[in-house]
Amino acid sequence: MNRDERMAWFREAKFGMFIHWGLYAIPAGMWKGKMIPGIGEWIMHRARIPVKEYEQLAKHFNPVKFNAEEWVQIAKDAGMKYMVITAKHHDGFCMFDTKLTDYNIVKATPFKRDPMKELAEACQKHGIKFGFYYSQTLDWHHPDGMGNDWDYDPAKKDFAKYIREYVKPQLRELLTNYGPIAIIWFDIGTPTPELARELREFVLSIQPQTLINGRIGHGLGDYREMGDNKIPDHVVEGDWETPATINDTWGYKSYDHNWKDPGVLVQKLVDIVSKGGNYLLNVGPTAEGEIPQPSVERLKKVGEWLRVNGESIYGAKPSPIGIPTWGRCTAKEGKLYLHLFAWPWDGRLEVEGIKGEVKRAYFLAEPDRTVEVKKEGDKLVLTNLPPKPIDQYDTVVVLEMEG
Repeated sequence: MNRDERMAWFREAKFGMFIHWGLYAIPAGMWKGKMIPGIGEWIMHRARIPVKEYEQLAKHFNPVKFNAEEWVQIAKDAGMKYMVITAKHHDGFCMFDTKLTDYNIVKATPFKRDPMKELAEACQKHGIKFGFYYSQTLDWHHPDGMGNDWDYDPAKKDFAKYIREYVKPQLRELLTNYGPIAIIWFDIGTPTPELARELREFVLSIQPQTLINGRIGHGLGDYREMGDNKIPDHVVEGDWETPATINDTWGYKSYDHNWKDPGVLVQKLVDIVSKGGNYLLNVGPTAEGEIPQPSVERLKKVGEWLRVNGESIYGAKPSPIGIPTWGRCTAKEGKLYLHLFAWPWDGRLEVEGIKGEVKRAYFLAEPDRTVEVKKEGDKLVLTNLPPKPIDQYDTVVVLEMEG
């Protein structure tokens, strides 16, 4: 399978769900009565919690409200085409059934179920691509993993041994026991090119179609990973993705209520696609196993917009006319999609950079409603736009082009 064949579904999908879920959902940003600053899933590191103390959380992790079908339906209703979930985050707790350690959700918690298995099956049933986040470098629980210098002496760590005797066997479990895995999503970067290459080859030896994200490091990913919540200011060549939050944290934090407006989420999705990327938008479920209601409500609104305007997103190419001030542009063979974020109240929009002839122009939400266009010098002018936008977040005008 060549690279284009491996990347085909990713280029079509454009929008995925990221899930950060683990023991950190129990403290939810609080430790011993204090608010711990920073993102929720980093609480062990930020509060310098000893391994033996943090381990006790497992006894209280019982997400009885977890329902894989519900989670997958939320993603589907949002118009998301793939899901990536934390099988093991930096705290080292395994959210899957592993033979490498008893420090996992099946053996160490009262829950005793494997939610990864249930999610993999639900995703397969509903046609959602399924992938695992796996922290291959930072592991604050394992004596040879990186990042914990309050329990373990960094000088005594054998990181290569950790990769070969712990990480690789766990990756084998994830790539063997859960059906087809669309993505292995590494983080932070692997310390040496040799170990990164070893990991890449190992993953592909088990599932050759699995994509590996850019955070494996050393340019060895199948696509580039932007910084968290970072969107470039221009069209970027090649395949890439922006991982992003709906509020300010990844793992659940009880007091983070800084939820982004649905319109902001829609426009970020459009912005990313117009520059050639994918949007991997995160939810942080609670310790009971529920995706927070504010996340669900916002994702539903994005899904409603996509049901009408998805043609301009799924499988779309980046803007061939740069980044306009009035909004964004996406493209498909023979069509340009003008995404109007700022509404021209005088009913007239000037568009620069379009060289071809326009056969027909209309609203994507109302295909029978044509838009009048004329050429004025090197500008294309849309002249009969209504006094109010058709969509409150982003009204899409389709230009059908000659040739």
